[in-house]
Amino acid sequence: MNLAERLNKNASKAAGKVRPASKSDPAQGDGSADLYFEIKTKIHDRLIDLLDLTMLDRLSEEETKAEISKVTEGLLWEEFKNAPLNLAERKRMLSEVQDEVVGLGPLEPFVKDHTVNDILVNGYKQIYVERAGKLELTPARFRDDDHLRKIIDRIVSRVGRRIDESQPMVDARLLDGSRVNAIIPPLALDGPSLSIRKFSKDPLEVQDLIGFGAFTEGMAMVFKGMVKTRLNIIISGGTGSGKTTLLNCLSRYIPEDERIVTIEDAAELQLKQEHIVRLETRPANIEGKGEITQRELVKNCLRMRPDRIIVGEVRTGEALDMLQAMNTGHDGSLTTIHANSPRDCLMRLETMVSMAGLNISDLSLKRYIASAVDVIIQANRLVDGSRKVLSVQEVTGMEGDVITMQEIFAFEQTGISDKGRVEGYFTGRGIRPKFTEKLERMSKTFPTDIFDAKRVE
Repeated sequence: MNLAERLNKNASKAAGKVRPASKSDPAQGDGSADLYFEIKTKIHDRLIDLLDLTMLDRLSEEETKAEISKVTEGLLWEEFKNAPLNLAERKRMLSEVQDEVVGLGPLEPFVKDHTVNDILVNGYKQIYVERAGKLELTPARFRDDDHLRKIIDRIVSRVGRRIDESQPMVDARLLDGSRVNAIIPPLALDGPSLSIRKFSKDPLEVQDLIGFGAFTEGMAMVFKGMVKTRLNIIISGGTGSGKTTLLNCLSRYIPEDERIVTIEDAAELQLKQEHIVRLETRPANIEGKGEITQRELVKNCLRMRPDRIIVGEVRTGEALDMLQAMNTGHDGSLTTIHANSPRDCLMRLETMVSMAGLNISDLSLKRYIASAVDVIIQANRLVDGSRKVLSVQEVTGMEGDVITMQEIFAFEQTGISDKGRVEGYFTGRGIRPKFTEKLERMSKTFPTDIFDAKRVE
């Protein structure tokens, strides 16, 4: 049965019946969703035949969408007049066809939605989004695996990457800074998978994080002093815990007259200073050549006369070069690391330095780390989806063969509310950190009670 016959059959079936709310809802058990996608596919194919694609390249995005809308509307009323679609569904199809031609198909509404932080595609039938730290399943879906592959190809081709059987996974970023990871069969067993980590065009500021309860005004004052006095800071945390957001906020305290060099795998940082050099790694080409790693970029940036070095995230051997930079006059360096606690952060640093092949004893390595790192800030995403700074610890030196730390601030959880929200308070530990002496030498003082063990809700 061809499409026209199916349309007529569905139209006659729909006569005299109460229509469903949406024919495109994939949750429905009948074939209406499949029919909706079939109609949209046919319209898309006809559009490719009718439109002059070379002309569209010369038009602006708005003009292109207007042209697509005009042609699509004509097709709907002429060739698909018997399609069992109500007016709302026709309007929706117009929008979706525009997204198919110039956007990211079913993902386009979520890319434009500022409340969505992550878009997670698990095969063509499942699209999850994260809002306010919580995942939710959406009614959107792709037509099939080929449809999803086309969108993945469109995303990676825009940034000069490729994905196929010889290179079945790719890590890239969109033009707006959003980070994209895609993986396809044979590595992905249930069909292509796509993850998009969005970044706001207007990044969060320190006052925003204080308003969200990520940390307190007093802690923000101490953070500002730590950055201004050029302490070496590592932000530790798990995936999605807000490490990069916190790093962005701390970078606001770097003076405008300092030269900043940033090094990242996929550019995510949104610094607002003017004197910035941004470096990004490069993957190997199809022949397996031409790869530029973070370690090579860290080595190179030391020749670029940086006042501050910011590494988006240390994962392997570049940790050694980062520590060397911290120990050789490049104070005030900032970086992030995946770890569950400040103590785990130090253990991971030791592991990553050993991956660089450095022939050094464990004791010497620990002393090297203790002399390089000044402060570790632990950020976590809690069970209710909120992100908070759980601990701020100062590295104080060595005792025997153990790196010693002292906790300055902490978040103490007291329970979960009836609405599922985490309840707790921030508190100082009553310890005056050693770096306050350095702050005072630079005429940066804090209120005397800022480190007191007092409860801040």
